[in-house]
Amino acid sequence: MKTLCVLGAGTIGSFLVKAGLSQGYRVIATGRSERTLLRVKSLGVEATNDNAYAVRDSEIVLISVKPQHFPELATSIPRGLWKGKLVISVMAGVRLDTLRKVMVDAQVFRAMPNVNAVVNMSTTAITGEGPGRELVDSLFRSIGVTYWVNEDMMDVWTALVGSGPAFVSEIVDGLVLGAVSSGMPRDLAYSAVLDVLKGTAENLKNHKGHPVEVRDNVTTPAGTTIRGLKAMEERGVKAALIETVESSSRRASELGKLIDERIRRELLGDS
Repeated sequence: MKTLCVLGAGTIGSFLVKAGLSQGYRVIATGRSERTLLRVKSLGVEATNDNAYAVRDSEIVLISVKPQHFPELATSIPRGLWKGKLVISVMAGVRLDTLRKVMVDAQVFRAMPNVNAVVNMSTTAITGEGPGRELVDSLFRSIGVTYWVNEDMMDVWTALVGSGPAFVSEIVDGLVLGAVSSGMPRDLAYSAVLDVLKGTAENLKNHKGHPVEVRDNVTTPAGTTIRGLKAMEERGVKAALIETVESSSRRASELGKLIDERIRRELLGDS
């Protein structure tokens, strides 16, 4: 039985612990606080605050710490321990090239799941090459769907998919409040909107065409839908959504560069 360790068993890290268990691995997880270690133990896996021990005893290493904590984590692990390991980073912004320079002779991948892993519906982007590709894909498919992308797409992915559940939740709340303002009880409106969201997503998947075609199927002359769409256009809703993703993507890129430069400076001595 192979051993998988999760360095940093926070929110996403806990999902990865469960993914490892579902794939039949022995799992070791690390945490910075006693509270995290107790929560990890409750999942039925070994918990420790010794990162070097966890890496030494594992074939597969998942790094799920906050990027700003990575220099501290990396310095706690002897460089030679990375040799021959399959390493998967879910840290935003830390580039493959940087990871490979820190983890000499390791096979390195990056992944970006999202919080929908809590219901096994994460949408995960993965980048990297090597013989461990199938194993990495299988691990993340156990918590949802996977997409293999070029690394230059990871910042946009972070904005669209990593932050996406927050954006969609905000839209859902706006629709619900509109129904409440029009006289519908909130609980009923909330349940109905979630059903509409789920049904529309399935409809769009099956349709396989442009989403405006589904929109136009609902829109009749002088009807309720066109009146609502007109209000959305007047308020610039679509433009706002475009800017939301663009702005979030720019920020992901900015943070990524800052984090990557700091790691290169502190760990690799780059000027």
